[in-house]
Amino acid sequence: MLFRSLLILVEVLFITVLNYYMASSYYSLDVLYCLPVIQTARFAAIQSQSSAETFSLSFVAIVCAVAWSTAEAAVTWPNFPIGAVLMNIITRAVTFTIIARVIVKLWKDRESARKDPLTGLTNRFELTKSLEEMQLRSESSGSPYTLLFFDIELFKVFNHKFGLQSGDDVLKQLAVVLQEATKINDIVSRFISDEFYVLLPDMDEQLSHRVARRICGAAERKFKQKGWELTLSYGLVSDIGSHKTLEELIELARENKNIKTQIASGISKEMQTAVC
Repeated sequence: MLFRSLLILVEVLFITVLNYYMASSYYSLDVLYCLPVIQTARFAAIQSQSSAETFSLSFVAIVCAVAWSTAEAAVTWPNFPIGAVLMNIITRAVTFTIIARVIVKLWKDRESARKDPLTGLTNRFELTKSLEEMQLRSESSGSPYTLLFFDIELFKVFNHKFGLQSGDDVLKQLAVVLQEATKINDIVSRFISDEFYVLLPDMDEQLSHRVARRICGAAERKFKQKGWELTLSYGLVSDIGSHKTLEELIELARENKNIKTQIASGISKEMQTAVC
């Protein structure tokens, strides 16, 4: 935060010096004062516009307004009225603040269009976009990629018993587990109830099973710590190239999960019969 603030101040000073020396020529660099305002607004939007970031928006707007107005007055000083300097500072500070808040709103709208509102994970649109990019790389390199599908067992029963708020808490905790258990290049997504998807680049089926089992173990330990009697199941599909759509991959991953569940259920019944 402090380092970023210093960089903004240095940027404003640099623009002011350039603007001062250009003031007597045909060139104007006044528009450059918008750059630090835009940068601050973008960062505030990413940080969900906390109270500290809201203050920083106003602070940078005022700094830019003061720097611009002071440099402008210094060129013709002492013939520039003090009242005009003060009026310019006020109007420019207000203008920069409005610009910053509009940019924050636009950036937050853009981010919300890409993310699940409850967990902050990517949504279906962003997962589709990431898959298309990954498929192009896979097609040229020949490297496989994997789509993991995770499903919370008995989640609807849990929701009915403990309420929607508790169900939302489960989904948020699972989102945290998925983010912590995956790499920065992996795409973690949620867009249907308790179904989560993880897109793994450069990952074959065998290694993906290990990743999925590790995630299931971490999630179930988290559930146990919270006192939730829930388990996580998964399915996956690995592919190379771009001949399958996201819908086809999801269907295959779900089918693989259902096949595993049926096999496990069959084994359990056989063991019960043997015991009897």
